[in-house]
Amino acid sequence: MVVAQRWYQEAVVYCVDASSFQDSDGDGCGDLPGLISRLDYLSRLGVSCLWLNPIHPSPWRDDGYDVSDYYNVHPRLGSLGDFVELTRQARERGIRVVIDLVVNHTSDQHPWFQDARRCADSPYRDWYVWSAKEPADRRQGIVFPGEQKETWTFDERARAWYFHRFYDFQPDLNWANPDVRREISKVMGFWLQLGVSGFRVDAAPFVLEQVSADVDPGPLDFSILDSWRQETQWQLGDAVLMCEANVDPSSVGQYVASRSDGPADRSHLLFDFVLNPRMWLALARQDSEPMIEALGNPVVLPEGGEWATFLRNHDELDLSRLTDEQRRDVFHAFAPRPQMQLYGRGVRRRLAPMLGGDRRRMELAYALQFSMPGTPVVRYGEEIGMGETLTLPGRDAIRTPMQWDDTRNAGFSDAEPEQLIRPVPRTGRYGASKVNVRAQQRDPDSFLRWFENLCHVLREAPEIGTGHCTVIQTPLPRAVLAHRMDAPAGSILLLHNLGPDSAVVDIGPQKGCTSAPYDLLVDGPYDQPTRQLRGLELHGYGYRWIRLRRADRL
Repeated sequence: MVVAQRWYQEAVVYCVDASSFQDSDGDGCGDLPGLISRLDYLSRLGVSCLWLNPIHPSPWRDDGYDVSDYYNVHPRLGSLGDFVELTRQARERGIRVVIDLVVNHTSDQHPWFQDARRCADSPYRDWYVWSAKEPADRRQGIVFPGEQKETWTFDERARAWYFHRFYDFQPDLNWANPDVRREISKVMGFWLQLGVSGFRVDAAPFVLEQVSADVDPGPLDFSILDSWRQETQWQLGDAVLMCEANVDPSSVGQYVASRSDGPADRSHLLFDFVLNPRMWLALARQDSEPMIEALGNPVVLPEGGEWATFLRNHDELDLSRLTDEQRRDVFHAFAPRPQMQLYGRGVRRRLAPMLGGDRRRMELAYALQFSMPGTPVVRYGEEIGMGETLTLPGRDAIRTPMQWDDTRNAGFSDAEPEQLIRPVPRTGRYGASKVNVRAQQRDPDSFLRWFENLCHVLREAPEIGTGHCTVIQTPLPRAVLAHRMDAPAGSILLLHNLGPDSAVVDIGPQKGCTSAPYDLLVDGPYDQPTRQLRGLELHGYGYRWIRLRRADRL
């Protein structure tokens, strides 16, 4: 496999909700032309891949994750022509575009479902999952406790029960139907022709699940992923599939490879739901042990597979894989009030306020994430330290408009404030009057400038995306995590102090340190490291990325 086909291993992925990023026509909703106008900002930041949350026509009852037309762009966001222009201009800046593929379900307003409801003889009837009798398991498998009451709903017009893993306005497609599979393959081919470099597969395990009444969960059919991989790469050799699969670690490998001893031939990237809560637990306890455990006993992906690491995303921070005690520790540290929590398992806050706006801790958190094996994914606004608006319902709290400047609508839109898709937080510690792009671009010591440097340093450290991770076993203070990444491109030692107290660590001579080591990324001035790697200072919440070896690259 040629190197170009693994561009994703050295990428920085930036997640954007186009409706909340930049409004170009003054209607209060962000759009694709607005996003195009901000591509230079993303290029300067160091972004190499843009992941777009749903852009399709939709009633927007679930922020676009209820699609009513897979072959178009929501009118408020622009046109197909605007989308083609976005992919073209992004490519000119070295940025690829990946879009959300939301095909576990459609909106109940989709013409397919409307026709399926019409009569039992509809050609689209079998495109969805129905039961003539009330399923005994209709209240099992709830994804959104407190917001959902059931997963099967009776439709008066159809005179039958239909299955919906999520909300009742999101009926599940029947992935046992070959017609559904052929149609979605056409959808994927359509968007590849328009310039996308791949798809982020929403709710992948539920897509693969073969659902029937009174069988929950149903068996998984991985041939769906097999066909997607084959078809997308036939059309575009370096296209990628980035799967959302929050599953047991023992099952993770199946989403990447068809054989346990074979290379990655299904999804290229998998969001790291195993590591994510462990990072937050380590940050909460200011103790490296959860990270040592996670990195020391990793879930190893097949050759060519890659983790997509993240701290925050467009959903709540899911802590369901932690024990009750561990979850309590994270809640206590980062979401102590009930309105900051969601479903009893997650946190609906952005990173900056979770860390009390402490610049040292914010830098540490992202330095830690970017040092993890895999490809980092960042949510829009995190690079300037945006906050959440807890008065908004559910996950909308972290989906407020991008804060570009300190004007009335933060430079997001010229519309009247009441017309905005969501309110812009103006005041308070994280409001646009204090936290915005323009102010931070003018300040050489701002968090944005630091974040730009982080992205560019990562581009100079391909070992992190492509290398082998080893936890350093030398006795260290409990707050200090030390690991190294090794690849043909070189070797890097990575030190992170999760606690507030300074520390001095002795790593000792390291194999492969063939020249004088030097700091790549640091939180402040330190003495130059020697080959002995002893007496290495770390400030409280400090970090040091030390290059041990660098191979010349053509």
